[in-house]
Amino acid sequence: MTKVPAGLMTNSGLQIPLQGVEITGELLGGHARVRVRQRYRNNEPTPVEAIYTFPLPSDATLSAFSMTCAGRRVEGVVKEREEAFQTYDDALAAGHGAALLDQERSNVFTALVGNLLPSEETLIEVEFLQAVTAEEGCVRWMLPTLVAPRYIPGATSGDRTSHGTAEPTSSVPDADRISPPIGNVNYGLRLDLLVDLGREVVVESPSHAITLTRESPTRTRVSFSRGEVALDRDLVLSLRSPDTSAVFTPLVTHRQGDKPGTFALTVVPDLLSHASATPKQEVIFLVDVSGSMDGDSLPQAKAALRLCLRHLREGDRFNVIAFESSYRSFQPQPVPFTQRMLEDADRWVSALQASGGTELLGPMEFAARTAPDGVLVLLTDGQVGNEEQILRAVLAERKTARVYSFGIGTNVSDALLRDLAKQTGGDVEFIHPGERIDEKVVAQFSRALAPRVTELQATFEGVEGVELAPAELPTMVDGIPWTLMGRYPTPGFGKVTLRGRAGREPFVLSVNVHFPSDSDRPAVEKLWAAERIKGWQDASLTGRRAEAMKKRIVELAVAHQIVTRYTSFVVVEQRTGERRASGQPETRVVPVNAPAGWAMFGSKDKAEAVSAGVVARPGARGGGYVGGASSHIPSGISPPVAPSPFSVPPGAVAPPPPPAPAQAPAPKARRMASASASSMAPEMKKQKGGGILNRLFGEGAAREQESAKDTYASYDMAPMEMPEAADEPVPQGRRERAHSSVESLLGQQLANGLWAGTGEGPEPVRQSRATALALLELLREGITSSHALHGAQVKKAVEALLTLASQLSGAPEVAELALGVAWLVAAGPRTRGRIEQAAKPWTSLTGRLGNDAELRQHVDTLASR
Repeated sequence: MTKVPAGLMTNSGLQIPLQGVEITGELLGGHARVRVRQRYRNNEPTPVEAIYTFPLPSDATLSAFSMTCAGRRVEGVVKEREEAFQTYDDALAAGHGAALLDQERSNVFTALVGNLLPSEETLIEVEFLQAVTAEEGCVRWMLPTLVAPRYIPGATSGDRTSHGTAEPTSSVPDADRISPPIGNVNYGLRLDLLVDLGREVVVESPSHAITLTRESPTRTRVSFSRGEVALDRDLVLSLRSPDTSAVFTPLVTHRQGDKPGTFALTVVPDLLSHASATPKQEVIFLVDVSGSMDGDSLPQAKAALRLCLRHLREGDRFNVIAFESSYRSFQPQPVPFTQRMLEDADRWVSALQASGGTELLGPMEFAARTAPDGVLVLLTDGQVGNEEQILRAVLAERKTARVYSFGIGTNVSDALLRDLAKQTGGDVEFIHPGERIDEKVVAQFSRALAPRVTELQATFEGVEGVELAPAELPTMVDGIPWTLMGRYPTPGFGKVTLRGRAGREPFVLSVNVHFPSDSDRPAVEKLWAAERIKGWQDASLTGRRAEAMKKRIVELAVAHQIVTRYTSFVVVEQRTGERRASGQPETRVVPVNAPAGWAMFGSKDKAEAVSAGVVARPGARGGGYVGGASSHIPSGISPPVAPSPFSVPPGAVAPPPPPAPAQAPAPKARRMASASASSMAPEMKKQKGGGILNRLFGEGAAREQESAKDTYASYDMAPMEMPEAADEPVPQGRRERAHSSVESLLGQQLANGLWAGTGEGPEPVRQSRATALALLELLREGITSSHALHGAQVKKAVEALLTLASQLSGAPEVAELALGVAWLVAAGPRTRGRIEQAAKPWTSLTGRLGNDAELRQHVDTLASR
């Protein structure tokens, strides 16, 4: 192989012109404005065309596209998709420089950069806008960095139109457009991002080691500590502040001249005062046990699932479905939540193992069919190609069921998960390497059962709001930011009133607004247009109405320069003289990294299979490391019994992969220049040895984790593992969180909300004392009923103690301990009022309920006896 300086080469000797990617931009109070810069250089003697498939956030709005070469910057324009391609193709044929940006999926894009001249550098810049939201004092921002291999079901069907490694199938007709080759990638990612939320914030990253440069009290510049990192995982930033209200400007507007203005109104609802008795729930948990969940992900997912089960109340109905190439369920149909069913479910979940592919259609249909009005909780790390098919199937089977999804790992089908959440009134959460699965799953599951407002309508007084986006107002959930965008024809002062139903009660919220005559926030206008287009695209229209809707989308997208499935960005550099190329340029398909930590890429033969185009069917069964955290169970609480072996039927074996073609047939729909098979599928980068823990922390830390594992395992709790993070250093705080004992204690909560007690006496007395001791231990850790993560389980325990209070007359010390601790952990005035009423028979307790310090001393004394 001939080596050329500064050139990345495939195993056939062909150059790959992409030299690096840089992220720049700003994270502001209401939105992010981010630029993705791709730097290309042609080190070959003749002109080439580069094709690079890359991701962007699925909720991003592309706002600009440009090409800089020979010191000259040329701005792109948005045209109807085929017209943009024709402009690009004509420019190449005439010898000019050109670049095209196509949207393949809402989160997958392809850049074509044509006629790259020898020894010349070209910079492609993609700019996008994204709404920034906050929750519980934290702004989270995520940027995907590679398009990962996806599970591609269906029979091969149709013509190829691009250079991907997968063939189009009956289920995924665009498979060849969303399957870039996995290769030996040496180009990297750099970061220069300005954070300015208008006040001081703490900036952290669970995905990468970062360096912070404080430019002012409110402005912080963020970069990678190593300068350049691999594009093999999502970039995640967390911005923390104790003041959540300051994150949002409630009303943001844009208006220039006499044209209509645009507004975005955001509220963070407090619905606790509207909450009525929560009806019985029906919950279906779906957990991915495919081969890619082997290693870190599955033990964490099982731990999260078991904690979620303990949020259910006796009388709720539930089921658990495990899926890979096939699926199986804990019970044929949803069953009542009882202590026996909780114990059986614990054993069933504990026995799950990772194997097979990611076949999501069947289990999602089954779940929606068996609980059409329930809550569906999906945990997966999979990429699937048949996203539209799955979405249509779920919507067809459900009635009012809501889908709450958790995307685990470096790359998941985020567009599918977002669409499931949006179209069912649920939510989606992405869990990145370095973040604990159980924390995020349990927190969102609590929100899934939280108070909400449905059937929302908006009315305007004194001002006019038109062309609202979304046109159908989404459900408002307690504590979750809710945004309404629209246009206002004339300026003025007025009021926006939101009306709906919070459970069985009516809901009304009024907000005073000022729509100014002049305001310069153009990002709001693009975000509004993008939201309108998303709503139109979600409409299930056919025939002439579908064509009319397409025309409407194209017109609005071109007017506001937005890329959609029907429009593309194109830029042309007019060339003269020696810079004008002749002949058709050779095509170079840019390979991407294997996703960090994916177990399906753990061996050479699997790597070569993926490299050759087999991206659909991972199927290895793994025996992943089981690490964990130490546990502590307060005295007086029965230790758990280790689960008995439980037989789990093995999943269906995935079919053998089809042989990869030596060269893809030329597409008919659009021009595809010739590319050798080796350039489309270069060798995969070899994984480093030495073990995950040793590479992260050294041998001493590995021994520490192994020691903790033994302690943790004795309490039958699936432990938390540290994710593989290549060469990135892991913050000390992350290691400390891995040794928390709180989850182990919460994992022993019974179906009725209590803890099992030891010793003598009637069962209500034993359980009340054990529950009081458990809550006291949680209180020492700062966990009360208002805790964002574990508050729901604390509330459940308090309710159970209040139910038992009347049975404790023969054990006054236990009654005072139980009700005293319940008072200390209960944050709501209504609940404390009920505790005060239940405590009336015990005057030594009621006299202390108004003094928390004295009450705390009293219950500590009772607990020590």
